[in-house]
Amino acid sequence: MDFLSNHLLSVILFFPVFAALVMLFLPKDETKLLRWTALIASLIPFVLTLVLWSRFDTGGGAAFQFQENYVWYAAINSNFHIGVDGISLTMVLLTTLLTPLAILASFSITDRVKPYMMLFLFLETGMLGVFLAMDLLIFFVFWEIGLVPMYFLINQWGSVNRDYASLKFMIYTMGGSLGLLLAIQLLGVLFGTYDLQTIIAGWNGLTSGTIMGMSVATVKTVAFWAFVVAFAIKVPVWPFHTWLPDAHTEAPTAGSILLAGVLLKLGAYGFLRLVLPLYPAESAHFAGWLAFLAVMAIVFGALGAYGQDDFKRLVAYSSVNHMGFVLLGIAAAAKAIGTADAHIAMNGAILQMFNHGLSAAGMFFLVGVIYERAHTRDLRRFGGLFPLIPVYGGILIFASMASLGLPGLNGFVSEFLVARGAWGQLPGYTAAGMIGLLFTGSYILKGIKNILHGPTNEEWAHGEHKLTDINTREIVVMVPLMVLMLWLGIAPAWLLNVINNAVTAIF
Repeated sequence: MDFLSNHLLSVILFFPVFAALVMLFLPKDETKLLRWTALIASLIPFVLTLVLWSRFDTGGGAAFQFQENYVWYAAINSNFHIGVDGISLTMVLLTTLLTPLAILASFSITDRVKPYMMLFLFLETGMLGVFLAMDLLIFFVFWEIGLVPMYFLINQWGSVNRDYASLKFMIYTMGGSLGLLLAIQLLGVLFGTYDLQTIIAGWNGLTSGTIMGMSVATVKTVAFWAFVVAFAIKVPVWPFHTWLPDAHTEAPTAGSILLAGVLLKLGAYGFLRLVLPLYPAESAHFAGWLAFLAVMAIVFGALGAYGQDDFKRLVAYSSVNHMGFVLLGIAAAAKAIGTADAHIAMNGAILQMFNHGLSAAGMFFLVGVIYERAHTRDLRRFGGLFPLIPVYGGILIFASMASLGLPGLNGFVSEFLVARGAWGQLPGYTAAGMIGLLFTGSYILKGIKNILHGPTNEEWAHGEHKLTDINTREIVVMVPLMVLMLWLGIAPAWLLNVINNAVTAIF
């Protein structure tokens, strides 16, 4: 127990890799054993995260807790340094919750089950490492590690255009990462360490002089945009979003669950953990540009979603729309750090990251459920299915309303906080973003109408194409998501308190 107490974060981080390596020795034909091994292995980090949550001192604010620090690369003074505060703890909970649900959603997979399940476990470690890292080089290592399993999941288990989508996903993300790596190397060379807290203190203390023959202000601006572009691609923010609909459309259902539920949050987390603390002056100066990109994502994401006839592409564009609210909250916080408006906007942005993870995961799973039965995602081929699949229809409406931001469900709370905080600092951009909310309702209702309402399409009512309702395993995947959607819509304080304390200490 002492070992677990002292190394709780390391166990949570590396247990999925250990389980994946154990799976190497299991027979590849024992699909049932492989599925249950992967599911149980992914549940253990979730249980340990609940232990972590119960032991976390919510009054500790931004002080990182459960820290572990080991020499990793002594020659350049880079350590394996991990820890959690209220923001990273929230993201760790989201990751360890969605991974077992994604694996459970994959129980219908029959093609090469062993490597498929192992890739999900490797992916979980990659995502967790980004949220736990307190060393910039370790952050970058895990940032890149997460790309590889998702690339292979799309490339090997995706749909018809999977080669194009997986290559586009890899090139976009790695292209953005090049600037990030160079900026991290600059900071490491400048301060002789990659420790995040040391660099933040030293970097903010540099206000004059020259670096490599350029003024400190110029170097900071260039490094700021190197970080911003890398994270904007990952969020993704307009106009860097074009890889996302293709990746989602071609990815297997469980891949889309983690891609939308967690991987997009890595970019937003980069803004929160690195951009705002390292570049407060630059963030304030360019807050208007960040807000502009956020509003474009909100509006064009909603319009793009409304124009889709492929159900999965519709949900994919909705992620661009919803993540735009996260960036709007970050822009408002950047513009006036220390004010009440900035505080509210930051709380809303972080809560929106968690809420979008729940609703997007649920929506992509529901797309997968009907695709497994109908073998099409074309909304024009459905219609009037509610009498045929009433349980699925009810769950789809519930998840859609959470995504839409219906009061009483989780999406409303976070989007309201973002709009309330941003209004005092960026009123014009906030008002423009409300146009996106209007079209959010339009595309959500379009999806529900084309699938569930109207005259019944007889193709799905009889014969070999007759649709069957959602089964017990699929309901088990949705129940935790629906419970949290409702809980956070009615009583979000249990999560907001943890987030708020960290935000308060950061400001």
